[in-house]
Amino acid sequence: MRIDMITIFPEMFAGPFGASMTKRAIDKGILDVHFTNFRDFSTDKHHHVDDTPFGGGAGMVLKPEPMYKAVRSVLAKTTEFASNRRVLIMDPAGVPFTQNKAKELANFAQLIFICGHYEGFDARIYKLADEAISIGDFVLTGGELPAMVITDAVSRMLPGVLGAAESAPTDSFYEGLLGFPQYTRPREFEGMEVPEVLVSGDHAKIREWRRKQALLATSDKRPDLLAKAELSQQDKKFLQENE
Repeated sequence: MRIDMITIFPEMFAGPFGASMTKRAIDKGILDVHFTNFRDFSTDKHHHVDDTPFGGGAGMVLKPEPMYKAVRSVLAKTTEFASNRRVLIMDPAGVPFTQNKAKELANFAQLIFICGHYEGFDARIYKLADEAISIGDFVLTGGELPAMVITDAVSRMLPGVLGAAESAPTDSFYEGLLGFPQYTRPREFEGMEVPEVLVSGDHAKIREWRRKQALLATSDKRPDLLAKAELSQQDKKFLQENE
């Protein structure tokens, strides 16, 4: 998958993209990450990319010309992905980013992230994107951090990124539920013991226990998720019995 970041702060990505799973994906050639600084496409001598808003108000607004030129430059250089790419704009008013959205985006060959800054975008910039995405109901300085978060979540869905083939399907939210409790050695620690079922060797019972624990955790901490999760009749019966 090719990732293109349209940003005036490409240096922000060095740390997060230089470690852990994202670095592994890049090193393996699973992710091909590129950065385009839209300041390079500014036409005035001071390389401005923002200006005061029409109608007055505080802050500065990103100008459309540099952003249009930057995005169109990337589109022109990557025509081989034209039939299977998605242009995303990071925006608090966008659709909420979820695990299902990560799965959906993992099917594209190219993702282009438009990362804003300052007080916001000139409204005409939104026409460049296929969709706007938000990672939560809060305000950040720019779109770089959301773009990093989305890239991390999406890259986990790509074959060959994770060390174990089963890791992604057992992640929290993968099936719309929170994750089940995990344990490792030692078996007993300060009086706290690992549940007996996990050391029984009975894989069917372990799967059943994990499913029930995920259901209980979700019901207790995020009941809103249950309304959207795919639950079997057995799941529903178990939840009713444990209300």
